[in-house]
Amino acid sequence: MKTDKMKREKKPWPTKDAMVQIYEKNLWGGKNADFYSGTGSHQTDLVEPYICAVSSFLGSFDDSLVVCDLGCGDFNVGRRLVKHAKKYIAADIVPGLIERNKRKFRADNLEFRCMDIAAEEWPSGDCVILRQVLQHLSNAEIQRIVNKLAVFRYVILTEHLPEGDFIPNKDIISGQGTRLKINSGVNLQVPPFDFRAKREKRLTAIPSREDKGELVTILFET
Repeated sequence: MKTDKMKREKKPWPTKDAMVQIYEKNLWGGKNADFYSGTGSHQTDLVEPYICAVSSFLGSFDDSLVVCDLGCGDFNVGRRLVKHAKKYIAADIVPGLIERNKRKFRADNLEFRCMDIAAEEWPSGDCVILRQVLQHLSNAEIQRIVNKLAVFRYVILTEHLPEGDFIPNKDIISGQGTRLKINSGVNLQVPPFDFRAKREKRLTAIPSREDKGELVTILFET
């Protein structure tokens, strides 16, 4: 008879397995890279306006913020934000990716963690960054993440949204794809998530030539 412990140990991690496969098979491109998080993290016209806007926000504080970058990917974007934080904690679900990031990127105020942000407890901080992360997750996982946002003073959320009108928050299976294929995108402020913030400000809205739609970054103050 299988014990409860054995059952827990053999329980599949579908999101983790999917993300590991994405990097192993270079499903987001970057055939010559060991780990590659896609054009959204490397295409200059998508990355530069974002870095400019977020750097300006983080740099506006006399007492720098503790930043948690959850779903940090290959860290091509996050590496340029580290200098604006008191402490920068970068996390991702893929073990090999985090080990690679630890070897490649080093700073006194930088820490990498391997974690499932939907299932595990988060590190404490002032500001959480979720850049093109939720768009790959099921609604159930997004809800678990939304439940943890209120402890942060600031949330910087980036999502790839369709052009024109669309029905938000259609459910998907977590993995490589996004809701764009079903003309949907993540909007945390409407059902089923109903995330509430004291204030919000759109930092960027950058058209995506390759996948159409636009990358929208919103700053929430909770």
